[in-house]
Amino acid sequence: MKKILVANRGEIAIRVMRTARKMGIKTVAVYSEADRDSPHVRYADEAIYLGPPPSSKSYLLGDKIIEEAKRLNVDGIHPGYGFLSENAYFAEAVSKAGITFIGPKPHAIKVMGDKLAAKEAVSDYDIPMVPGIEEAIEDVDKAKEIADEIGYPILIKASAGGGGKGMRVVENPEELKSQMERAISESKSAFGDGSVFIEKYVTSPRHIEIQVLADTHGNIVSLFERDCSVQRRHQKVIEEAPSAVLTPELRQKMGEAAVNVARACDYVGAGTVEFLLDSDKNFYFLEMNTRLQVEHPVTELIIQKDLVQLQIEIARGAVLPFKQEDLSIHGHAMELRVYAEDPHNDFLPSVGTLEVYQLPQGEGVRVDNGFEQGMDVPIYYDPMLAKLITYGKNREEAIALMLDAIQDYNVEGVETTLPFGKFVFNHDAFRSGEFDTNFVKKYFNPETLQKEAEEEAALAALMGLKLYLQDQKKVRLPK
Repeated sequence: MKKILVANRGEIAIRVMRTARKMGIKTVAVYSEADRDSPHVRYADEAIYLGPPPSSKSYLLGDKIIEEAKRLNVDGIHPGYGFLSENAYFAEAVSKAGITFIGPKPHAIKVMGDKLAAKEAVSDYDIPMVPGIEEAIEDVDKAKEIADEIGYPILIKASAGGGGKGMRVVENPEELKSQMERAISESKSAFGDGSVFIEKYVTSPRHIEIQVLADTHGNIVSLFERDCSVQRRHQKVIEEAPSAVLTPELRQKMGEAAVNVARACDYVGAGTVEFLLDSDKNFYFLEMNTRLQVEHPVTELIIQKDLVQLQIEIARGAVLPFKQEDLSIHGHAMELRVYAEDPHNDFLPSVGTLEVYQLPQGEGVRVDNGFEQGMDVPIYYDPMLAKLITYGKNREEAIALMLDAIQDYNVEGVETTLPFGKFVFNHDAFRSGEFDTNFVKKYFNPETLQKEAEEEAALAALMGLKLYLQDQKKVRLPK
């Protein structure tokens, strides 16, 4: 494999290209009009213009990407995450074009992309499931029957998608009709499929995911867990590895379950198996993400391995260079997704120009970044600017490094999730490890951030005044 096309943009495109360059592999970038001057375009050896800014006219044009890849004699295509990364038809078309898809086989993507099909696939492996139905529906009356049977609260979820879209929590029968209609509408809009399924809502869960890696020779390993419980709108904002609540015995059980999920769909490459963990430490299979995860850096740091390099080597046909017993956890890692969002205003996207954009540096600090000072934040794509990651010898050190890094991360021109991150990493519930997916609902409100900002401004003003008065007391000799 001498040349790889990265079918993505921003920080993940640069992340993949950096490893490819380290391996002596040439890279090809793709870009829309909105990303013409983006860092990932300049970083690559070659670049292909796809079209206008909307992703439907650029980054989702699978046929055009494949056509250009063939023209440039590309050997492999890495999809990153989002866009075409979990599109089975794209993966199949890449393979048919004689190009290596750096990811799982189309069959695995297809099975795990449908939540009900995924549940059926793993049913032979005795993996715990959340109580619910094993069929997709769009009928409100049928939904009511099921909800009455399993008991409220329930969770309505889009069968065809993820990322919090088409997902609704229903607390009582009176809410069911309206929430069902909203979930179906959102699912149709996002995925072109309005079918949903219903399961019991686990009220205070931890969101624990297991990173797995599988080669083409039947070897599958668990690379341990990530805790992704701090979320807004069912989407992750902060992740850490390892989890603060897993015992070695529970880690082993969940790892074995994740390996079996991968085995159930003949998985190849890097994938993530997601679980809910309830307050009694019972875990339930949620879904499998058949791609590299946004939060993969925290796993890389605690296992001291490059997941993108391993993906490429597996795609080349290599045997996994280690066995499960060779793996162990080293230290602790934290990740904050730095979104251009306004935490003071329900985390709504914040677009504008990055008038100031300065990244933190130092030992134990890593920033996977896709932007630079002076760039506009486009409205067409996910608003994530970068991922801020810290690594320490233990959880306390990783948190301390994160708080320092947030302080040193300077952004002006757009609102970001940096103040929210500071709030979380300072909060007693997070620091103690005693929190769940309701963290934001329980503890966070915009007024808290506003109050902290005002207190910091007042303190800065007092410090400035003190320095000024001290300066005035100095004896000044005439020149």
